[in-house]
Amino acid sequence: MEKFTLEILFHIIGIGSASGLIYQNNSLYVIGDNSGYLYEYNMDSKLLNKHPLVENATENTPKKDKSDFESIAHFGDTLYVFGSGSTANRNKMIEFNIQSKTKTKANDLVDLYAVIQNFADIRPEDFNVEGAIFEGENWYLFNRGNGSSNKNTIFTIHAKNLGQEFALVATNYKLPKIKGVHSSFTDAVLVDDKIYFLATVEDTKSTYEDGEVLGSFVGKMDVKTMKIDFTQKITDTNKFEGITLYEKTKSQITFLLCEDNDTESQETSIFKLSLPLSK
Repeated sequence: MEKFTLEILFHIIGIGSASGLIYQNNSLYVIGDNSGYLYEYNMDSKLLNKHPLVENATENTPKKDKSDFESIAHFGDTLYVFGSGSTANRNKMIEFNIQSKTKTKANDLVDLYAVIQNFADIRPEDFNVEGAIFEGENWYLFNRGNGSSNKNTIFTIHAKNLGQEFALVATNYKLPKIKGVHSSFTDAVLVDDKIYFLATVEDTKSTYEDGEVLGSFVGKMDVKTMKIDFTQKITDTNKFEGITLYEKTKSQITFLLCEDNDTESQETSIFKLSLPLSK
């Protein structure tokens, strides 16, 4: 692959442990895995608003109590915020309307998560949804394989609504290593007919406990074949957990990334990643 560029674009004070983001109309919608809020940052005015996603929402929620919002998807006027499913209290999916700036629905995914774990033969302790895409007909949920069995799995769910009957496909992936440790999915975004994904290397065998960060990759796959076209290491030090499309030209595609720094610091760096498009 040709050379990429990665740079810090700006900092946001007031958001910690960012785990997903959506760029829309020059605003960033950001979630943090230890927060009960959806953050809305206007890139022109630099104003930050926060919208509660759960009752009695707090920032820096204790680990055992947090909803662990790890992934966010966008379709139409709705944002979909997913809990990771890695413990019993992390099974929520919240719908948020961008136009009205309100939470419109809270969904309990405990039954869905149980079905897809059983279908893909993933033990509950190895289940950890960290990326989500919805394109109107299909949902793509990305299981981060940082458990002991290293199950990097994409669940393709054919349904307009996750509460109705669905067809399910589970596809497993072997992702690249750093220092002998496998990388694992942390987020993804659909652009035309390609899925661009992030995978991070964290030296841990637990979906619950953090480990030493060894780096992150970006990759691309074809949404029709679900086969990986390429992976590229982009950092040795950052645990990137969120990716969203920023702009695309004939020769280049640019994304915004956020990272989870695993601290209680209420400051988030937003990175800009640019990749060449093959001719």
